[in-house]
Amino acid sequence: MTNTNPKKLFIKTWGCQMNVYDSRKMADVLAPMGYQEVTEPDGADIIILNTCHIREKATEKVFSELGRLKKHKDVAEEQGKKMLMAVAGCVAQAEGDFIAERAPYVDMVFGPQSYGTLPEMVAKATGAYGKERVINTDFDEEDKFDKLPEETIATGPTAFLAVQEGCDKFCTFCVVPYTRGGEYSRRVQAVLDEAQQLRDKGVKEISLLGQNVNAYHGLNENGQTESLADLLIKVADIDGIERVRYTTSHPRDMRDDLIEAHAHPAVMPYLHLPVQSGSDKILKTMNRKHTRDLYFDIIEKFRRVRPDIAISGDFIVGFPGETDQDFEDTMDLIKRINYSSAFSFKYSQRPGTPAATMGGLIREDIKNERLQRLQALLNDQMKAFNEQTVGMELPILFDGITSKGQLHGRTPYNQAIHVNGNPRLNNTIENVRVTSTNGKSLMGDLVLLEDVA
Repeated sequence: MTNTNPKKLFIKTWGCQMNVYDSRKMADVLAPMGYQEVTEPDGADIIILNTCHIREKATEKVFSELGRLKKHKDVAEEQGKKMLMAVAGCVAQAEGDFIAERAPYVDMVFGPQSYGTLPEMVAKATGAYGKERVINTDFDEEDKFDKLPEETIATGPTAFLAVQEGCDKFCTFCVVPYTRGGEYSRRVQAVLDEAQQLRDKGVKEISLLGQNVNAYHGLNENGQTESLADLLIKVADIDGIERVRYTTSHPRDMRDDLIEAHAHPAVMPYLHLPVQSGSDKILKTMNRKHTRDLYFDIIEKFRRVRPDIAISGDFIVGFPGETDQDFEDTMDLIKRINYSSAFSFKYSQRPGTPAATMGGLIREDIKNERLQRLQALLNDQMKAFNEQTVGMELPILFDGITSKGQLHGRTPYNQAIHVNGNPRLNNTIENVRVTSTNGKSLMGDLVLLEDVA
């Protein structure tokens, strides 16, 4: 029976694809309770901020957003209604007590491991069991994923599918091991079941997700451990799944079988492999547990298996102790790898991480100058990569319609492309001839049947 008066759920998400996935699952968990996700906070019954602790001043940004959204709670109370406000995610996990103390109007604070118990938390906060404030930042020993609903809501032809969570690497700049816990891998069959559900809902491209996804070591039905390569091939072989990707990987866990898996036609020629620095000294200080030469060797192996593969990466500029030469080593690595895209940031301290107490801090003006130089180089490489695809005919998965009425899609190399075409082609894969680029995205024309007759 359809709920004619659904309750409204507003979720604002910051951060990585795992947070996007988690927000989707929170909506799935609350759907049986009559909550329907909305795009604006006005009149919402629940507002959830799903937070990320990676970026600079993450906690301050959360409190700023809470202050902005509190007016909606105040209006609801003036009208005699109950609106729940919640802070979820990594900031909640790391600083739950501080949030609870500083923002007493927040009804629920809970970390990434507790989403499966969200109905019980909502029931407590709304007074179903006697109203109480909910603070839940404990690490649960049970499988988080087993508590999430089996039914998956898909909203387009592409979907993220979480297969691994947490990290055991303890890079000195990173909070993930403290907010997400140690590395955990889902069972193989659970992943395949969810992938098939997504296929049944029209999904054609699946991205396997994990904080350190290539550390995946899930158990199959026989109790044997399978690698990400094993899992990737099984997902790629599901009838109706035409594209598979995975993110984010760590160089220390890059096995040869995963590299070889890129020969499979459904595995896209795209790799996001963060390196963070091109200096062995800085990599050691970061506790990355790999060298620049190992990174070069991995990329060389990928290019032997798939010569056209697009490489993406992450970089941190101005890490404590970074000298001019260390920075030049990073620039040299970028020039040698030749990236199709990348994310780059200035180093900022994260409370509770080893790097937060390191000496040798870099002046802000130096960090700014280095970041500008590094981003200029990366932008030039991205522009060159996009220009070399002009004239190519590529299969494009259309996943939306732009405000100008054009079809929006993605190439196998994960480039955005805009094409004039009938909206009915949305959610399909069509051949497109790339005609031009503005440096950041591509434009193209549909290849009609008569063109290839």
